[in-house]
Amino acid sequence: MGSVEEHSSLLEDGLIQQDESNGLYTGDGSVDINGNPVLKQKTGNWKACPFILGTECCERLAYYGIATNLVTYLTKKLHEGNVSAARNVTTWSGTCYLTPLIGAVLADTCWGRYWTIAAFSSIYFIVTVNRTH
Repeated sequence: MGSVEEHSSLLEDGLIQQDESNGLYTGDGSVDINGNPVLKQKTGNWKACPFILGTECCERLAYYGIATNLVTYLTKKLHEGNVSAARNVTTWSGTCYLTPLIGAVLADTCWGRYWTIAAFSSIYFIVTVNRTH
């Protein structure tokens, strides 16, 4: 049963390593943009909370502001039929709910959260600038 001894040895090494750090680092596996463990002093503490809540509030206001008027806009201004307008609104709504899942998978498996946010923010900026010009 050498594998059990190896496993317990690895666990003991991990515990010893954790005790040596004196709790300076987060214990949840958090890493910074460079992949280094995060110091407890430099994370948390509600610093990002107002930005997260503000962003979520603006996102929800935009989503529901558009969703309530989109069928009317598509039928009255773009002269689409009711069936076509309803299908387009449903497609738009589904896309709004599925694209964050795609971003989450990319962030967790490939790019990391910072590069995923940077990539999609860049795409959003490019598309927005091209539409306004």
